[in-house]
Amino acid sequence: MLPCSPSHWSSVYSSVPTAAGVPSSAWLRRALALGCCLLGLLLGLGRAQAAEYRPLPPTAPSGLGSEWLIYAPGSNKLVLYLPGYHAPAHAYYQWVDIRPGRPLPITFAARQHLTLFLDNQLIFRAPRTGNYSLDLAALVASNNKTTRHLLCVWHPEQSPNYTSFTNATASQAKSGAPAQRWWKPQLRLAGQQGENIFLCFLLLIGLLYGAVRTIYRPGFARIYELWSNTPGEQNFLSRPTITWLNLLLVLIFSLSLGLLIVAIHTNVQSLVVLRQLFAVPESGLVLRVLTYALLVAAFVFLKLVYLSLMGYIFNVSSLILVQYREFVRSLLFMGLFLPIVMLLYLVLNQTWPDGVLWVSNGVVSLMLLATVFRVARTLHRRVSIINLHLFSYLCATEIIPLTVLLKLLVITY
Repeated sequence: MLPCSPSHWSSVYSSVPTAAGVPSSAWLRRALALGCCLLGLLLGLGRAQAAEYRPLPPTAPSGLGSEWLIYAPGSNKLVLYLPGYHAPAHAYYQWVDIRPGRPLPITFAARQHLTLFLDNQLIFRAPRTGNYSLDLAALVASNNKTTRHLLCVWHPEQSPNYTSFTNATASQAKSGAPAQRWWKPQLRLAGQQGENIFLCFLLLIGLLYGAVRTIYRPGFARIYELWSNTPGEQNFLSRPTITWLNLLLVLIFSLSLGLLIVAIHTNVQSLVVLRQLFAVPESGLVLRVLTYALLVAAFVFLKLVYLSLMGYIFNVSSLILVQYREFVRSLLFMGLFLPIVMLLYLVLNQTWPDGVLWVSNGVVSLMLLATVFRVARTLHRRVSIINLHLFSYLCATEIIPLTVLLKLLVITY
């Protein structure tokens, strides 16, 4: 039977707190613990809600950058390539990030046999010298994440023109074609880089020739008497070399030859030797034309100093002025045809790129060879060059410099 005495029920009620009564210490501890849990939950929710509005981390860079790497055999690592510190290499490397579903078109200039590797896999080999475009994203397996790949630019014989590798717009990529490993790049049919700049230089050269012909008409006409035996020819060889007419024509000739050199080697390869001596950017066409024009003018004027030194060594000082005047007049006569060759290059470069490159280099070669032939012919009229002593002098002053120029301007390319 259940106890039903009043004393028993009073003891039970005294041990259990009522709503009206004051809670005991155990109930206080439980209430405080519950409150702390609720407070921590609220703070956690607040932090989670605040985290949703934090800025996202920056996305990984995509495309080509300006920093290239080279292989260091000593440390067996890829190190940052510093043009003024490291020697030119045959292979340059760069890490490239490719995003999913995003094309990565690049454009570059390549010599024949230039080879590209992506993660040590062959993706491109240049069949001929020219300008190319390539979509790197179409040559890798599709992935849902941004992947990093190692791009290698290698040439078996010479240092590649890594500065010509630039990012292209998506419209320049090969659109509408599936990603295939055997994709064969074609020569770009886009407009010649700096075509407007070349045309402006051609217009300036034409205006300068017209102004000189108008102001110095008699002296300008004597240049055309190159292959004749008229008294005007001998009169030219007896006149002073340093005149205002000759100075102006040498500067115009230097500008014409510098313009043709830059046009031939734009997006193909810079002159390796000159690039090491003069830090001329690939994109600064005006600066490149002016730089090469100054180099050509310096070569023409310093030729007199070189002839004086060689004449003193070979004891033929009496032939120095005649030889130099014939050299200057031959160059100025050949320089009249350089703007025509430049115009022909701009017209045929899009439809016949390989042929017009050979024609332009051939014209430069013929101009230099004709100058040497003309100088030898003039010297032979005065003193026979069949003499071994004079023939050695002619080799030292004309043939050896001609070989060096042909190697720098023509044979290398």
